[in-house]
Order: sequence, then C-alpha cells, then structure tokens
Amino acid sequence: MAISVGDRIPDVKLMTMTDDGPRPVQSGDALGKGKVVLFAVPGAFTPTCSDHHLPGFVLRADDLRAKGVDTIACMAVNDAFVMGAWGQSQNTGDRVLMLADGNGEFTAEVGLEMDGSGFGLGTRSQRYAAILDDGVVTELLVEPAPGLDVSSADSVLAKL
Repeated sequence: MAISVGDRIPDVKLMTMTDDGPRPVQSGDALGKGKVVLFAVPGAFTPTCSDHHLPGFVLRADDLRAKGVDTIACMAVNDAFVMGAWGQSQNTGDRVLMLADGNGEFTAEVGLEMDGSGFGLGTRSQRYAAILDDGVVTELLVEPAPGLDVSSADSVLAKL
C-alpha cells in the first residue's frame, strides 16, 4: 500500500553526489526537517523527466522557497553517479537536492514502485511529488497515467 497523507516518510539510506564523490544520507535527515518538496521520477535522463519534470523545479525553485519550502529534492531509482551527472547537466546547483535510491528501498517502502521492465528499466519509481512537513506527508501527488501533470512544479506551487 502506498504512503498517504499523514504518514511519516521511511528512514532509509540514500546516496547523493558531492565534490568528493558519492555520500550516503539517511532519508530522514535529507527529507525530514522543515518543509520539503520531494519529487520522484522513473529515470534520470529520460525524456519527460529531463525535458519537463526536473527543469520545472529548477526554474520554479525561487517561487517554491518564497512559499516556505526549505528543501527541494529529486529522487530516482538510479545510482549516485547518474543522479550527479543528471543534476550537472540540468544545472540544478544548490536549488535541487539530487537523491539516488539506487536499490529502490525508499521507493518500495513508500509503495510507489512501477514495473518499467517493458522499457528495459526494471523496477522504478512512479512519477510523483510530495509535500512534507518535518517528515510527514501533507500532500501526495501521484501521476495517474504516463506524462506530467499533477506532480509538476506548478501543481506543487498551487498546493502550497
């Protein structure tokens, strides 16, 4: 069963890329303090994710922060090297925290996996966005179909 409004996010090990290489980070530390916008994508460098989803949050980062958001985080079931390279290619800088859920543990714990094996992707994350307050889900916006609508930066802004 998927995580829902009122639930606390799981505390599992994720990875992030730093100037010194990959670094482990607990999801509770990265996402559990303050107001956080977390959005997840099926895969780094994939068309909708690279052309619309991540760029929307990069472009609207200042607007999100003006609404009280402390952290904007992007997560995918990819490794830290891929997430780091994707963040660099998208010029995320310090606007978006790129989190690698390489083993899909966070994705499985929140119950938002999808079977991408038909596309050669294996098990990945569904596309969604969540607004968290001190690690508790206050909004969960899961895409009901392929494409980008309810989990876009503009949709998240409308919920804040």
